[in-house]
Amino acid sequence: MAALTARLGLWQMHRGEEKRALQAEMTERAQAPVLAAAALARTALAAQGQGYRRVQAQGHWLPVAPVFLDNRQMDGRPGFFVLSPLDLGHGAVVLVQRGWVPRDVQDRSRLPALPLPGGPVTLPARVAPWPSALTALGADAPGPIRQNVTPEALEALWHVRLLPYSLQQLAATPALTVGPEAAAEQTLQRRWPLPALDVRKHDLYAVQWFLFSLLTVGLYVWFQLIRPRLARPIA
Repeated sequence: MAALTARLGLWQMHRGEEKRALQAEMTERAQAPVLAAAALARTALAAQGQGYRRVQAQGHWLPVAPVFLDNRQMDGRPGFFVLSPLDLGHGAVVLVQRGWVPRDVQDRSRLPALPLPGGPVTLPARVAPWPSALTALGADAPGPIRQNVTPEALEALWHVRLLPYSLQQLAATPALTVGPEAAAEQTLQRRWPLPALDVRKHDLYAVQWFLFSLLTVGLYVWFQLIRPRLARPIA
């Protein structure tokens, strides 16, 4: 038992080190030079090496209605992530997390008008995984508001084939200064934090397992060695 719990403690320490290395890798990628549009991944394998890299994505917005991903927070406030497809050319379409908008406290179903500019655009963005799934009570009703989305669902909705990753838009489109599209860009908030891996829990679990190991050794020494010796009658 002492050996088993000690081994579990070492395993938790190893998991913590793995997550520290992963967090450092994500930070390093986020601080790396900006990728050119032509270098943006087109396959799942290439995308694995570009996670959280900044990129200047070039293309044009597809003329489809955006999807509003519900119950998403930014700075502790509930609201929506706004999702739209960007055509990169040559048949490559990527999901863009355009930003966050607050929920209307009076009418949850009231959504802001967020028109997209026509023509070519250049987006400062970051390569990111697909939006995380939240606990859902039943299936989403048809409409622009969704609790969770899958690539298959969006591909069926927009009639496109999406790349196996998403982009998080980091700033407003530089060319937009006036008009409803510029107003929409000002409405969207884009403070995307890097994922924070919970390394501390592994350290706490490791301490617990090591304490169990020490307790097992201590109980063995007490009950098998010290207590029987103290119980012997004095001659």
